[in-house]
Amino acid sequence: MYQGLSRIAGERFASRRSVVHGRRGAVATSQPLAAQAGLRILMAGGNAFDAAIATAAALNVVEPMSTGIGGDAFALCCRPGDPTVYALNASGRAAMAAQLDDYRARFGKMPMLGIHSVSIPGAVDGWASLLARFGTMTLRDVLRPAIEYAEEGYPVSELIARNWASSAAKLRRHADSARHYLFDGEAPRVGQIVRLPALGRSLRQIAEGGRDAFYHGEIAEKIVATSQAEGGCITLDDLRRHVSTWDEPIHVNYRGYELYECPPNGQGLVALVALNVLSGHPIGAMAWSSTEHQHLLIEAIKIGFAEASEYVADPAFVDLPLAEILSAERAAHHRASIDPVRASTAARIMPPAADTVYLTTADGQGNACSFINSLFHGFGSGVTAGDTGICLQNRAGLFSLDPNHRNRLEGGKRPYQTIIPAMVTRDGKPWLSYGVMGGFMQPQGHVQVLSNLVDFDMNPQEALDAPRFRVMHGTKVGVERSMGMPTIETLRRFGHDVIDEPPLTMAYGGGQAILIDPDTGVLSAASEPRKDGLAVAY
Repeated sequence: MYQGLSRIAGERFASRRSVVHGRRGAVATSQPLAAQAGLRILMAGGNAFDAAIATAAALNVVEPMSTGIGGDAFALCCRPGDPTVYALNASGRAAMAAQLDDYRARFGKMPMLGIHSVSIPGAVDGWASLLARFGTMTLRDVLRPAIEYAEEGYPVSELIARNWASSAAKLRRHADSARHYLFDGEAPRVGQIVRLPALGRSLRQIAEGGRDAFYHGEIAEKIVATSQAEGGCITLDDLRRHVSTWDEPIHVNYRGYELYECPPNGQGLVALVALNVLSGHPIGAMAWSSTEHQHLLIEAIKIGFAEASEYVADPAFVDLPLAEILSAERAAHHRASIDPVRASTAARIMPPAADTVYLTTADGQGNACSFINSLFHGFGSGVTAGDTGICLQNRAGLFSLDPNHRNRLEGGKRPYQTIIPAMVTRDGKPWLSYGVMGGFMQPQGHVQVLSNLVDFDMNPQEALDAPRFRVMHGTKVGVERSMGMPTIETLRRFGHDVIDEPPLTMAYGGGQAILIDPDTGVLSAASEPRKDGLAVAY
C-alpha cells in the first residue's frame, strides 16, 4: 500500500483530485453516469464482473463515439483465493470473404473509414461470456441502467460533447449515423439532454434475448443488410460463428510486482517489453521527471513498439515467440542498445486515437475486473447499422496489406488491437486493476503509471495525474509542458524531437485505477482529469 502522498509529487506537480476509498465496492471510468451505473449494480448485490458490464453498457449510451455493442472488448479478471488471472479476448475477426489481394487492388492500404474497415463486433459476446463465467446477474439486470439512459435521456458532459462535435462531419457522411447521432444536423451541446431510442431498443433486445439476439437475430440481419448496401462482405455466417476466447495472459515481474496483459492480438506486449528493459535500471533512485528518467522510459517504450510492430498478430494464424521476446536475455540485449544520452529512431507507431473507454471495478469479496471496450476511432467506421442505432467499429483498419507481415489481412483473422486492460498482482494477490485508454498511448500509459506507483510511491490519483510523454514516430515525442521546460530542453539536446503540449489533453490518454490493499481490503480508486471520468466507492 502506498504511504499517503508520494515523496516527489509536490515538488513537480499538484495532484488534482483525492483518492476515493471504500471497502465494499468501487468503480472508476471515464463518465460519471456510467460509474454510477456500475455502483448501482454493486449496491444491489452484484459483483465486480456484473458491475463491469453495467458500466460498459452505460458508456455505450453516454460516450457513444468511443464504445458500444458495435465494438470489441478485452478483460482481465481476478477472483478471491484464486491466484490465476483470467484473460478474455472479445475482439472480432475479419469477414471470411475479406481477401488480401482484393483489398490491395482496391485500396492500396487498409481503409480506416467505411464498411471495409469493419471487423465482426465482439463486445456483446464478451459481455455474455464474462457474466456466464464469473457474474451473478443476467444481461437483463446489468443492461437496465444503460437502457434507462438511452430511453429517458441524459445530459452530455463536457469533453464528450467536444469529441462528439469533432466527429460531426464523419457522421454526416452516412445517413443512418447522422439520423441517430446528430440532432438538427449538429452534435449535442454540453448539458443538452440526449435520447438514443434506437440504441435503447437494441439493448432491450439483447437484454431479453442474450448474445444470440445480436449474432443470430434481427440485429445480425440489419448489420449484414448495411454491409451489403455499402459494398462490404460481412455475412450472417460471419456473425453466427463469432466467439470470444479465454486466453492465458502474458506477464513480467517488475520489482516484485507482476504485470499481466492480454496476449496478442493485443499490444500489451509493448508494456511488458519496456518494463523488462527498465527493470535493470534504478529508476526509483533518479529524480522524477529528470531527463535521465524520461529518456530511459522513452527509449524502452520505443523498443517495445518495435517488437510489437513485428510480432503482434492473431496467434491462431501465426506462431509468436512470446517467451523469447519476454526473456531476461532479450531484455538485457535491448538494455545494452540504449544510448544514455542520445535518442534512437526506433519508434514505428501510428498517431494516438482517443476514442476508447476503460473501466475498472472491484468488490468487497476480492473480485476485480480490468475492462476495456472500444469502437477504435470516434464513431468507429462512421457506419451505423440501419435503424439499430449500432455504430460499427473500424478495427479491421489495423490489418496490414503487406503479404509478408504476420498481421496481414486474412478472412477469419483478428487484427492488431490497441485496446489493453492491465492487472498487477503482488505475492499472488490482486494489487492494482488499471488501464489508460488512447490507441497507441495505452501501453505507454501502463508503463508510466506503474512506474509512478512502484518506483516513486505515488498514490493512484497522483500516478494518473502526473505529466506524461507520448512516443510518436522516429525521434518525435510529445511531452506535457508541466513536465518542466528544463527536462524538455535537455531531451531536445539528446536528439528527441520534442513537441511540448498543454497538460491534461486526451492525446495523453485517459486512465483509471483501483488499488487493492491485501491486508485491509480497502479499495483506493482514481480517475484522471484528462477525461470526464469519476471514481466512486462505498
